[in-house]
Amino acid sequence: MSEIKQHANGQYDVLHNVEYSVKDKNGNVKSIFQQNALYTYAMKKGILSPFAYMKLGGILSPFLGSWGKTAKVANLITNAGFALIAGRINGSGTPAAATYIAVGTGTTAANVADTTLETETAASGLSRANGSVSLVTTTVTNDTAQIVVTFTVTGTVAVTESGVLNAASTGTLLCRQVFSAINVVNGDSLQITWKIKAS
Repeated sequence: MSEIKQHANGQYDVLHNVEYSVKDKNGNVKSIFQQNALYTYAMKKGILSPFAYMKLGGILSPFLGSWGKTAKVANLITNAGFALIAGRINGSGTPAAATYIAVGTGTTAANVADTTLETETAASGLSRANGSVSLVTTTVTNDTAQIVVTFTVTGTVAVTESGVLNAASTGTLLCRQVFSAINVVNGDSLQITWKIKAS
């Protein structure tokens, strides 16, 4: 989950985790690849692509992660996202709440200067969607904001990036992440759960 953490110097960081899960047309959970820290680092440095675990085959892919029912991915809060957070806290500029989740096929590592996804998907049932929002409890009552979107897939796509924005089109990009490819096909459902916890 995402956490806003305060440093000794008074500045805040936001640590971020998002969960992905995929089900087939019959509701059966499909295995997806959970990247490890080595793979994450290699993708950020441009050494490996989000497709490396497939291209390297069964011999090397275990060194990059493992298969499971869900994948949890660390992301990055953008500079524009920090400004959005600050504006929401004190009402300055009254930015809209970031409740939309978008996915795409971009492979360039996330950067704090990002203002959009690299290649946002607007087809195959994967168009940007307004999520179900709630407050959930992690440590103390209602300390975590949660956004959930379940996409009903109508095509074949290798999803490699996602982000949270505050509008149905354009808008401010709160955060973006690039990850090992999640392959979905017609009839699948892709659920993304984003959590942001203040601490």
